[in-house]
Amino acid sequence: MAGRIEAIYRNESRRVLATLIRLLGDFDRAEEALHDAFAAAVQQWPRDGVPDNPRAWLVSAGRFKAIDALRRRARFDASLHLLAAELEEAPAAEVDEMEDDRLRLIFTCCHPALQPDARVALTLREVCDLTTEQIARAFLAAPATIAQRIVRAKAKIRDAQLPYRVPERDELPERLDSVLRVIYLVFNEGYSASSGSELTRADLSAEAIRLGRLLLELLPDPEVAGLLALMLLHDSRRAARTDNAGELVRLDEQDRGLWDRTQIAEGSTLIQRALASHRVGPYTLQAAIVAVHAEAPSAAQTDWAEIIGLYTLLLQISPSPVIELNRAVAVAMRDGPEAGLRLIDDLLARGLLHDYHLLHSARADLCRRLGLVDEARTAYRRALELVQLVPERRFLQQRLDELDGWTVET
Repeated sequence: MAGRIEAIYRNESRRVLATLIRLLGDFDRAEEALHDAFAAAVQQWPRDGVPDNPRAWLVSAGRFKAIDALRRRARFDASLHLLAAELEEAPAAEVDEMEDDRLRLIFTCCHPALQPDARVALTLREVCDLTTEQIARAFLAAPATIAQRIVRAKAKIRDAQLPYRVPERDELPERLDSVLRVIYLVFNEGYSASSGSELTRADLSAEAIRLGRLLLELLPDPEVAGLLALMLLHDSRRAARTDNAGELVRLDEQDRGLWDRTQIAEGSTLIQRALASHRVGPYTLQAAIVAVHAEAPSAAQTDWAEIIGLYTLLLQISPSPVIELNRAVAVAMRDGPEAGLRLIDDLLARGLLHDYHLLHSARADLCRRLGLVDEARTAYRRALELVQLVPERRFLQQRLDELDGWTVET
């Protein structure tokens, strides 16, 4: 029973929290109610059995636990008695409303009244249950900084009484960038976890794709279609990214027969729709790059020239050192490792991505290909100092160990 409750917590807690925030009107009160509801489940479900609809049971239990808590505190604050009465008289959550509560919560967390970085951090924490440490790694920031942003954002929502709802259609464009960024960060954490023993978290990736579909139905914008395409195309490779032992498999070594062709076809259709609008954004361009990989029969037949062209265009509309790094890797594939290494060393010379493990692992691979054994060892060791994900650590350690037999630079 404990394992089943744990699985329900993992799969349903964020949905329950989103509904409780709507019903109770307060983040902290809803979080307390969520924990109380699961505590009640731990006590009652082993005796009475798991209810047919665990999510609805938890929402109801959390709501009544919150009302009881408010009544206990009403001795010290009379206004809480009135609030408890209002909550008790409010209608119970309907199933259809509960399904959309996470999307409502995302838009609340991404309200323009909040600072942009606070919007994303708050959503990742409250909607997706990422820890402050995981969010900090996604932002390349200190955990304490992220925690402060989240606290301030909650206070702003409470004090300004920001509405808990999906915006009207004419309000959507100004809120869209933050929402798209949040959904993609959620997907990334699921597709390539920032830390831990597992390479992926399928629940987070699936939730991001679900939210992407909901958003596309709500707002058929080309960049929304581009983001959904990007997630589908990346996710199509999930089964091939690890071997039977759970070890990381590089893109060029993956069994392409394991790639999900249904997802690839859907993603490609969405890209064509987005490109046809002539309003191309960064998510659409990234999806187009992934589509080139998906369409190649083998790694050797990949159209690296097209990928480089797409990265060049992407840098023009969305400059980023990570995109520069990705372009450098593509240049290395087309023009040779020396050309790619020059671009990576230029990033380091400009003080960029020094603490980004993927830069050092890419540099190590290029040095390895050039026979620069000592430089490759140094780069692998630096990548190992920075990497947080266990399968990636094992992969890098294996590559470093393989250099032990190399003694000369050629």
